[in-house]
Amino acid sequence: MIGALILNPPYSILEFTTQGLYLTDKNIFPYLFITIACGAVSGFHASQSPIVARCIENENDSRPVFYGAMVLEGLVALVWAAVAMAFFHGQPQLAVIYGATPSVGVYEMAKTLVGPVGLVLTIIGVVICPITSGDTALRSSRITIADELHLNHEKLISRLKIAVPLFLVAFGLTFIDFSLIWRYFAVSQLIVATVVLYAASAYLNNNDKPYIVALIPAILCTLITFGYILQAPECLGLPSMTANVISVIATVIVSIIFLKKSKKSIQ
Repeated sequence: MIGALILNPPYSILEFTTQGLYLTDKNIFPYLFITIACGAVSGFHASQSPIVARCIENENDSRPVFYGAMVLEGLVALVWAAVAMAFFHGQPQLAVIYGATPSVGVYEMAKTLVGPVGLVLTIIGVVICPITSGDTALRSSRITIADELHLNHEKLISRLKIAVPLFLVAFGLTFIDFSLIWRYFAVSQLIVATVVLYAASAYLNNNDKPYIVALIPAILCTLITFGYILQAPECLGLPSMTANVISVIATVIVSIIFLKKSKKSIQ
């Protein structure tokens, strides 16, 4: 897609401006960090640890597998953002297309830039991504539940005892508005990311490592999470200013409690 842009002079990535940035009456903070669910800090990827850890032979492979996958996903996101901005000539036009049906935008870009064959490959890629995400999500859920309950799930019948209820729950969710599910998923995965970052901070602190590298994003994620839960319509729906003030206070309290607990654990 990027190659097609370069080979087609009419397309160029526009300079980024604030025009069309405020597409709704909602504040950029914290909604931007929730909207870009897996592009900001992804707790969903942390939840895949039980299955990914079983797929690597050496602990030294953790960095290229975990960190490398995140870098690649970020690259994919940047590619699509660049292509979309160039193809639709800016944020306002892009907002009109994606406000209707996002798949239409993907179809138009692929059809025009890479032709029929490229269109098929693009659609396959776009479809495979959520399918594999769903597969790994259900699989890691099953493994996590089995690990927590100390269940032996080597036999098929043992796996089905967990997998079937999970499948029924997932099937039931398909009858709910997807945009609502996505918003709850986005904030819940950020909560998971926050918990994991605090756990990493505690681990680094207890081992005399520079825990600040995990603590700073943990505090930021805490602020974002509180802000969204307090002011989002599907949550508490408080006024933005009130929600932001409470969020700052709550984040300071959580941070102080964490630092005190960490200090005690070292002593």
